[in-house]
Amino acid sequence: MAATGSEKQGAKAFYVTTPIYYVNDAPHLGHAYTTVAGDVLTRWHRQRGEKVWFLTGTDEHGQKIMRTAEANDVTPQAWCDKLVEEAWKPLWEHLNIANDDFIRTTQKRHTDRVQEFVQDLYDKDEIYKGGYEGPYCVGCEEYKLPGDLIEAEDGTKLCPIHKKPVEILKEENYFFKLSEYGPKLLEFYEANPGFIQPESARNEVVNFVKQGLQDLSISRSTFDWGIPIPWDEKHVIYVWVDALLNYATAVGYNENPAKFDETFPANVHLVGKDILRFHAVIWPAMLMAQGLPVPGKVAANGWLMVGGEKMSKSNLTGIKPQDLTSHFGVDAYRWYFLRAIAFGSDGSFSWEDFTARYTSELANDYGNLASRVAAMVGKYFGGELPASTADGDAEKAIHEGLAKAVATADAKIGEELDFQGGILAIFDFVKQVNGYITEQEPWKVAKDESPEGKARLATILYTAAESLRAVAVLLNPIMPETSQALWESLGAEASLGALADQPVQNAGEWGRLPAGATVTKGAVLFPRLEDPKKD
Repeated sequence: MAATGSEKQGAKAFYVTTPIYYVNDAPHLGHAYTTVAGDVLTRWHRQRGEKVWFLTGTDEHGQKIMRTAEANDVTPQAWCDKLVEEAWKPLWEHLNIANDDFIRTTQKRHTDRVQEFVQDLYDKDEIYKGGYEGPYCVGCEEYKLPGDLIEAEDGTKLCPIHKKPVEILKEENYFFKLSEYGPKLLEFYEANPGFIQPESARNEVVNFVKQGLQDLSISRSTFDWGIPIPWDEKHVIYVWVDALLNYATAVGYNENPAKFDETFPANVHLVGKDILRFHAVIWPAMLMAQGLPVPGKVAANGWLMVGGEKMSKSNLTGIKPQDLTSHFGVDAYRWYFLRAIAFGSDGSFSWEDFTARYTSELANDYGNLASRVAAMVGKYFGGELPASTADGDAEKAIHEGLAKAVATADAKIGEELDFQGGILAIFDFVKQVNGYITEQEPWKVAKDESPEGKARLATILYTAAESLRAVAVLLNPIMPETSQALWESLGAEASLGALADQPVQNAGEWGRLPAGATVTKGAVLFPRLEDPKKD
């Protein structure tokens, strides 16, 4: 098997990160949405033949984790260990997430490097001691500006994200001179207009920075669950400074220079829009202060909504991914959210919508096409793929449709992070092939036993099978299990090699599947659903 992108040496890796997730509870659909997007993006680039590094992990320090552990009568470390090993890692394995690394912020490889980073900033006079009093949301682990808060009916000030009362905190802290980086950040945004996506998120951040930045409290002194400040162990490092540095510590910062140089900075940070400012303001400012390169892109996905509310554990709308995969299957799950929701926009989930799309697009359009083609090759040619003898206008239209689908999907998914647009391009081609078969009516052509009739039937079925070969390649980053099943059904594994080694950008090169390949009708790719779950 040829070396994958991740195994190549020398070139800068295409480095993608998800947020590291709080382990105060088990993961829900929102966490899985971002992680699946990162997996599809990195699988796509791997299948381009590129060197890739995909990082995810867990954020395990801070007041919220400490309080959750106390409520469950265990130590914070014991709580984190339990959640990571019993909930987070098993879910990513279940969803076929092919991450290259999983970092935990309680690991020594992280905590030591965080202390070194902060010590360097202190030595450079980028950090000073002061005091602060203001509203703090433990759920966000963030001091809030008074203008950010919303008011309950009784006048209580609430966090706009968690809809819970903020706490007024007053404590002695260390501060990072974030206010000095406003002009530098605005200059950077101007020079790199694609740094923050989507455009609405970029506008929000630019307007926020233009209003003037306050210095950032980078320590807490009222609890001890965190990384100690190296020069003053009465303080622990603010959880967001700790967390953001995982993107550097995981790839060898101050520990493995070769690995760090080949990987850092990230090409794409995938984040939820509620943590956009941390990644698009604080993180690049920290890197500028340390003289390190700034990431290529911060892409903020929208919120998954249920009943008009953001899906989260705190408002009890957190649905387990396994609730859906047990009904629809893992591949359909991976496909649905990227297909149904434009990345960067909020989107609503419902069982009814998932069921309708599964039935129409996966089962009827795609799965039925694969079954019909395999069945006809088996019936009319004994399971041996015939050669195409004379392509006419109908076949040339398929060739052109495929070339367009490949180019569009590669640009949309690989470059623009428009997963929905890329998937639609692929499925538009699937619809085109279905239309081609309907128009050509191979079951009628099969009744003509003349040499011309047999040749025409061979051309129709080869065209359909070769189209499916390309579709299997294009959908492999999105639906790896069903793509592999189709690949094997077409006899492509035996004749062309491993599916993962097929360059996705070359999927439109016509005639790759050789005549004589053994085509078999395997299990139905997308079985008919039982009665949709309504609860």
